[in-house]
Amino acid sequence: MPPAKQDWLRLRRLLSRLSALRNRHLLLMDIFILCLVPMLALGIRLDGWYSLRPYWAALLTYTLIALVVRIGLFYPFGLYHRYWRYATVDELAQTVLAVLTSNLLVCLFFFGWQGWGRPSTALPFSLPFLDGVLVLIFVGGTRFCIRLAHGSMRQPHRKDAQRVLIIGAGGAGQRIAKELQANPLLGLKPIGFVDDDPQKQRVRIANLPVLGKRDCLPEMVRRHSIDQVIIAMPSAPGKTIRAFLTLCEAAGVPTKTIPGMSAILGGKIRINQLRSVEIEDLLRREPIQTDIAAVRHLLAGKRVLITGGGGSIGSELCRQVLQCAPSEFALLGHGENSVFEVHNELQALLRQSSESASNGCTPPSLPRLQTFIADIRMPERIRSVLRDFKPEIVFHAAAHKHVPLMELNPTEAVSNNIFGTRNVLEAALEVGVDHFVLISTDKAVNPTSVMGASKRGAELLVLRAARQSGKAYVAVRFGNVLGSRGSVVPTFKRQIAAGGPVTVSHPEMTRYFMTIPEAVQLVLQAAVLGRGGEILMLDMGDPVKIIDLARDLIELSGLELGSDIDIVYTGIRPGEKLYEELFVSGEDYQPTHHEKIRIAANASAFVPVDLDATLAAMEQALAKDDQAGVVGCLQKLVPEFQPDKTRWDTPQEHARAVVATVERIRPAGGVRSGVSQNSYQNPL
Repeated sequence: MPPAKQDWLRLRRLLSRLSALRNRHLLLMDIFILCLVPMLALGIRLDGWYSLRPYWAALLTYTLIALVVRIGLFYPFGLYHRYWRYATVDELAQTVLAVLTSNLLVCLFFFGWQGWGRPSTALPFSLPFLDGVLVLIFVGGTRFCIRLAHGSMRQPHRKDAQRVLIIGAGGAGQRIAKELQANPLLGLKPIGFVDDDPQKQRVRIANLPVLGKRDCLPEMVRRHSIDQVIIAMPSAPGKTIRAFLTLCEAAGVPTKTIPGMSAILGGKIRINQLRSVEIEDLLRREPIQTDIAAVRHLLAGKRVLITGGGGSIGSELCRQVLQCAPSEFALLGHGENSVFEVHNELQALLRQSSESASNGCTPPSLPRLQTFIADIRMPERIRSVLRDFKPEIVFHAAAHKHVPLMELNPTEAVSNNIFGTRNVLEAALEVGVDHFVLISTDKAVNPTSVMGASKRGAELLVLRAARQSGKAYVAVRFGNVLGSRGSVVPTFKRQIAAGGPVTVSHPEMTRYFMTIPEAVQLVLQAAVLGRGGEILMLDMGDPVKIIDLARDLIELSGLELGSDIDIVYTGIRPGEKLYEELFVSGEDYQPTHHEKIRIAANASAFVPVDLDATLAAMEQALAKDDQAGVVGCLQKLVPEFQPDKTRWDTPQEHARAVVATVERIRPAGGVRSGVSQNSYQNPL
């Protein structure tokens, strides 16, 4: 074996022994250090060992007192209850605090006790200070040598490891870099950072250089032979992510990222969260500043019921409510498969929380989870559920929400969204629910669809219940949610996976989008702000063209529009708007303490006086399955709703109306730049 390799093996054995030291070994080492350090400090003070003889008696007394005081304080400060292989700045701070506190007590003994000996042999006043400095050096040094020894034993990165450039030298970037350095088996070797902050240029962070700003990214990729780029900026807006993605595509290097901060509950960044850039990243906005303390104060120790718990919004509500320590919470849903999946996920989260609490030696205080399969259109079943559970807070997310389907089935939309909501409200008032939050939609504003009008009817019911009861019953409006079932993004992804074409109803169609975690965070915040009888409107940011969304998804899939896949315009579907509206005429929207939420305090003034009579007529039409009659009652209930009545006539008349809609939007020439020559298809 070559001598160099033998020396390396000896060094590794030495480091292995050092990193294997346990707290009992450290206790023995501390006793040895604390016995010798006072003599060393006095020798330094007297400039030699030959002068120590007159001080032996006093020095022995001082050493014994200092030993007892320091060991007695090191225990409660946890210096013998830590795993020093993974020591961090927290352990360093705790060590410094323990030594300084013990030194303060030693000084009190030293200056307060008068029996140190004759004046000619009294110990120097500087001794405890020199002693304290040396104790800190030796006691802290032995512990952090263990940390250094363990770090030096890491396996080197493989020769075939991918060379990684990390965009963002903030907290997330540093954690990603450290995890890649600590786990060479991942096959990713960090080379450096890219960051636009001028103060971070030409410095090293996590022992890696900051190589420059974003403008130099293509040159960095070429010069350092970068194989992969990681965007570690969870709080960056979508336009920043888009700019970096464009640069990486130009440099021909694959790109991964971590989720936005709103999607990272607890704020922890882990390497297993690395993924390809998704459309949510490109539409990401500034992170929401949620008043976590206020939300927790509202929910902690309460019984919380979430209807529609198997849906996209309802399931995320369950996850986030779980973090706020309710005493009990229940999810209620109609679809057994989705409820079953969410129930299992929540049970797993509760088990993890229980195990974490047990490992931390604190008694677990976890909410009790209940699950109900129920149809909100069955009043007796809903009353039974609420009587048994007795919730204090209800989030009502159960609803039919698919616009085209509800246009074809208006009786289903009304029976579920209006009368289902009435059933839940009546049961909630009966059992004394204090807070009721209706999850509404921006499609309830000047609705052109049955779904939007039915949600507006549900809002009116909640507002009337608040006015009659004086309780905090509110409605929260927001727009489309990225990633929800039935939303446009999963549809586009399926079409792209099938080879296309991607179908868009109109080139000017725009919508407001939010991510699911972001929407739920604001819903919870709105629940805190609502006092009763208000409609709260979430700030949806800037509208997004659906055609741009389709193009982004095609590019993120590695395809080229026009050559690999086409976009086809199919025409506006019944009930759809080109542009979504956010505000109802006459509602007075005022700012709140949260910059992302506005509130219409006068919303309950719009509840019609003949609400009950209109609902009774609507019930009669529902009993006969009279779709035209139901829509007529819906128009009376929501006067701003202007339906196209041909939609509920014969299928042939309905088909002619759809074709007429397509003809109205056909542009001159029939072709847009970058879109297939076969752009317009008959949707029938």
